[in-house]
Amino acid sequence: MRMTNQREIILKELRDSRQHLTADQLYERVKKSMPRISLATVYRNLETLSEAGIIGKLEISGRQKRFDYEITPHHHIYCLQCQRVDNIEFEQELVDQGAMASTKGYRITGYRVEFVGICSSCRKTEP
Repeated sequence: MRMTNQREIILKELRDSRQHLTADQLYERVKKSMPRISLATVYRNLETLSEAGIIGKLEISGRQKRFDYEITPHHHIYCLQCQRVDNIEFEQELVDQGAMASTKGYRITGYRVEFVGICSSCRKTEP
């Protein structure tokens, strides 16, 4: 895959944000340095980068896709109020893949654990 100027800028913005951004959020950031870029171009490049394994793509319970610069395996927590997504530490030993596979006949090739809750910022504004 050729690393175009557009892809480099998208990657830089995603890395610099240190967040799990949507394509729309990345588009708003990228167009500051590339005013003529289209939202469709950002979407297309994000899909290409995620398919190439350069970035991660998060699909959280049917919500808008988010993209992650960190591609090593890790888990996420989603705030039900502000829709913020953060990384979360999780004891992966708690998931016994062997026992799970034997109950339904599947061969497990991977898994995703999704945590939801209310982030500390939103909890501060609760009555």
